[in-house]
Amino acid sequence: MNKWTLSRRAVMKGMLLGSAAPWVMRSRAFASSSCDDHIVRLGNIVAPDSMNPFVTWGSFWPITFTYDLLVGPDALRHPDWKASFAKGWSVADDTVTWTFKIWPGMKWSDGQPATARDAAFTYNYLLGSIGKADELNIGFNNTGGFERFKSITALDDETLQIVTKAPTRLPLYKNVMIVPEHIWKDISYADARSTFRNDPPLVGTGPMIVAEFQQGQFARLVPNKYFRTGKPKTSGIIIRFFDSADPLAQGLKSGSLDYGSPPTAAQWADLSKDPSIVVGEVRVEQRNYLAFNTLSGDGAGSTKALQDPAFRDAIGYAIDQKTIVDRAYRGHADPGVGLVMPLAADYYSDLGDIRRHFDPAEAGRRLDAAGYRDTNGDGVREDKEGKRFQLELITGTDSGELEIPIAAVQLVAGWLGQIGIPVSVTQFDSGALGAHTAAPENGGGGWDLLVRGGWLSPSPHDLLALGDSKRIGIDNTSYWKNDKFEELVSEVDVTVDLKQSQELVDQAARLIYTEAPYIMLCYPFMLDAHRKDCFEGWGSPDSIAAWSYFPLDRLKPVPAP
Repeated sequence: MNKWTLSRRAVMKGMLLGSAAPWVMRSRAFASSSCDDHIVRLGNIVAPDSMNPFVTWGSFWPITFTYDLLVGPDALRHPDWKASFAKGWSVADDTVTWTFKIWPGMKWSDGQPATARDAAFTYNYLLGSIGKADELNIGFNNTGGFERFKSITALDDETLQIVTKAPTRLPLYKNVMIVPEHIWKDISYADARSTFRNDPPLVGTGPMIVAEFQQGQFARLVPNKYFRTGKPKTSGIIIRFFDSADPLAQGLKSGSLDYGSPPTAAQWADLSKDPSIVVGEVRVEQRNYLAFNTLSGDGAGSTKALQDPAFRDAIGYAIDQKTIVDRAYRGHADPGVGLVMPLAADYYSDLGDIRRHFDPAEAGRRLDAAGYRDTNGDGVREDKEGKRFQLELITGTDSGELEIPIAAVQLVAGWLGQIGIPVSVTQFDSGALGAHTAAPENGGGGWDLLVRGGWLSPSPHDLLALGDSKRIGIDNTSYWKNDKFEELVSEVDVTVDLKQSQELVDQAARLIYTEAPYIMLCYPFMLDAHRKDCFEGWGSPDSIAAWSYFPLDRLKPVPAP
């Protein structure tokens, strides 16, 4: 390391001892660059809207630091993190009775006991809303899949029992934030899904409690003195919300941020040169894809070719996933294959025996064979009705997901143009994109192609959500329906055996790959960066986990020199 590189702490100490000290003391920007307050400053491109997990999808940051999931993906992957409300779990020989052991002696941040009864309340609160006018089906805590639960019971303070109607792995994969019964028992369903904002200070079992929230600006969190592994060693967290990566990268360089995510690939490369900054990348569950509007009737695209599997399959040969990764993502992604991303290791397959390869000439031959030819030699193909192709591609990034570089979209449009299918591109913000891709009965559709990302859990049900007809206009943005695929989804949902579940997912993944309502472009990595002058213990491989609060529960201030 360059011996002349000064730490943030050294810079502050020197400035305070110099003649500029009074001015520095009055400046909030410079004061926030000190390590001395032991407050961790995070920056994230995110737009939280409510602290109520029953009504929001966009506020995982910051409420994940306060509320524990019953299990969650991080607890399944990293048991040593202890990042869940449940300490352990098992399923009985009958394959429908699940037992979850809750951490003994756990407390809520207000000092009241946190027990299996709170978990049972949270689950029954959702279960009891099913079928009502105010069903809790719109937020992170939602009723999806709850129709498969027969009963949820607290056998004692440390034992939660979930009995399902049929074998299913849903109790492990259903991500629900556990809330305190003594806070939520008097909140009606109508209020829970509308007016109740759950304003700070929150009451949770996580390591940090949301004490203040200013929408569009920041959240301030304080340590939970009752946290089950001990009060965190830091004095708190301030999370600043950004709508672009530029101020995030600048904050890391200046020292006003300790952590930032996600920088652009170019910013990440630049930050990696700073000896005070550590950059990281980690695989996540996001899938970036090209979707075809397969609708007929209301909401259909401009040509019936979009409904033809042969047309869609041919397009797949014109897409070079490796070039997308290398040029648009600068290597920070895995090339796209099928529905299952590499991170879901139990279910991933490279589909080597049926996988398409990049070959524009082959794409052209397949289009010709399927009846989509350039009959007049003008360089543009016609569909089977004799209409020249001119497809509309829409794109955008949903709030809370990793941004799709416009370069990736331009590459796709360029390749299609080279095989005689010109494409116009329209980019939307998150809200407008959601409106365009909604179910046709809700006003969506009318476009031809879509480049979008989707980030769900690695559960077998969520892996197949892109083709699930029940998720049309939500996760299934191609509007695709297939009876055989629906059968496989139904079988997966009532399967508890891992090997059988793997076989069903593989069958479904192969079916949808062949039918090609989607061409998977890539699985992007989450990029991040953190400074090392104020705090230690960031951990590996994740600087901050995607599904929990790790390692904010175990960071320690760097000892003063």
